[in-house]
Amino acid sequence: MAVDKKANFIRIAEARTNRIIESIAQLGNLSNTSYYEYTPEQIEAIFAAIQAELDNQKKRFSEKTSKRKRFRL
Repeated sequence: MAVDKKANFIRIAEARTNRIIESIAQLGNLSNTSYYEYTPEQIEAIFAAIQAELDNQKKRFSEKTSKRKRFRL
């Protein structure tokens, strides 16, 4: 049974990306000051953590596609 890697990637990537987008939208609901109280530092910490993880995961994709260069003098 041949596995279609491209189709699997698209199927899974779309589902996971949509789930992440929905979670980010839910995080935005916390901005309602009628229900929540927060400091600018807390908001900065949240988005810094999210951005750091995004950067780490993006780096994983670029590292796998780039080949290591051999050292030469």
